[in-house]
Parts: sequence; structure tokens; C-alpha cells
Amino acid sequence: MSDVYTLIKGTVPLLISMPHNGQLIPADIAKNMTNKAKAVHDTDWYKDKLYDFAKSLGAYILIPNYSRYVIDLNRDPNGVDLYPGANSTELCPTTAFDLSPLYIEGKTPSQSEITKRIGQYWQPYHDAIQTTLAEIKQQHSRAVLLEAHSILSKVPRFFEGQLPDFNFGTASGKSCSEQLLTHITELDFSPYTMVTNGRFKGGYITRAYGDPANDIHAVQLELSQRTYLDENNFEYLDDMANQVKPKLKNLVQLLISYAQTKE
Repeated sequence: MSDVYTLIKGTVPLLISMPHNGQLIPADIAKNMTNKAKAVHDTDWYKDKLYDFAKSLGAYILIPNYSRYVIDLNRDPNGVDLYPGANSTELCPTTAFDLSPLYIEGKTPSQSEITKRIGQYWQPYHDAIQTTLAEIKQQHSRAVLLEAHSILSKVPRFFEGQLPDFNFGTASGKSCSEQLLTHITELDFSPYTMVTNGRFKGGYITRAYGDPANDIHAVQLELSQRTYLDENNFEYLDDMANQVKPKLKNLVQLLISYAQTKE
């Protein structure tokens, strides 16, 4: 057990990680934040609810308790930029997606505070990923990691216009086998739009743990929130969610099938 994350143990060789699903902010950090920051608007809302079917399929599921505003679990701890030349948020973000400040003036985290958060929040989550993938690999000989994300359909800071609905990232083909990516692209996502390795090519977790040469395959899915949310107030819309969930279930079943079948 951990106060940093929740890990649901599975029986099949798939780990679903939801690094931006957490919403908690510790009191000692929140006291230095703006009121808007405390609303954690940039959460990957309801990923656990969207993937609630995955437990019955036997997937391992890893969910953080704390907000990405505390520390972004999908960033390099050394501060390496994942998308050089593009606007992006830091390991410990100081601005929201709309560029509004997250901290009261003069209260942004110091380097020593960032180092503390790495040890307290970032490292335990990554230890859980590493340990779980190793356990899966030992038991099944192949492991698949699905990085489950979502984002508003329009975020001018990061991309122009409207984002496609399903955005798959595999570090431009480096984090999973070509066969797996082909299988994914052959799924029927209609009426939703789909792209691979477009604006989102996979964050730090996908790039760090995807190792197809050793039969560990990582895929990130950035799902447009317009497929299941009222994007104005972050309200979960059951009718819309119930339409997109079968597509997610097909994806998860494919990943499990691939992980269980040696090609």
C-alpha cells in the first residue's frame, strides 16, 4: 500500500498507468498556490471511471493520488524537454495550460523543493511502474504498458485548432513493436478521429519504459476530453462516455491479446 498511488494487481500482462488522474494537493504545497490552481483544471479527468472495465479483464491499474500540479509524473526528473521547440509544462509546473500562474507571486518551488517532491511523489510511482512491469515480464514473458491520458480538445498553448479524438504515441515507433502499432491502427475507432505519433508522441513514461527489443511495449493514448466531458465544466457525460468506452475496451482487449501471444 502507498499514500502516493493506488495499484490494482492484475492477472494479465497489461499495466494501465494514469499519471495525471490524481487530484490531491498537500496542504504545505496548496498554501503557496493560487485559488485557480487548487481547482486542478488540467487533470486527466475520470480516467479511472472511463477504464472501469479494465479490472474485470485482469489488467494491472496504477493511479496516482496527487495532482500533476504537485509534480508531473510524466516528465523527465532531470528537466529534459520532451518536445524541444514546443511549449510545454515543467516537472513541477508553474503555469496552467491556459498560462495562468499556479503559485502566489514569489512562492514557486525552489530546486530543493523540486528535489524533495521527486523523492516523495515521483520516485514511488516510477518504482511501482518498474516493479510491476518486471513482475509481468517474469510471469508472462511479455509486458504491455498503456499510458492512459486525456486533454481538452482545444489547448492553443500546445496545438492549433482541435485535437483528433484518439492520439496514440509510441515515441515515433520506438516504444513498441511495429506489429502492435499496426494492430492498433487497424481497430475501428469510427466515428472518432485517430492519429498516431502526431502532436503527442508519448511522454517520459512511454519513452522510458517502452523496450520492444526486450518485449516490453509501451503505448500512450491521449484521448480528447470532448469525447466524454462537458469541457466547459468538466462534467462527466454518461451518454457520451458510454459511446467511447467500447472503443477503449476494444483497445485494452487488443493489448491483452497481443501481450499473451508471442509472434
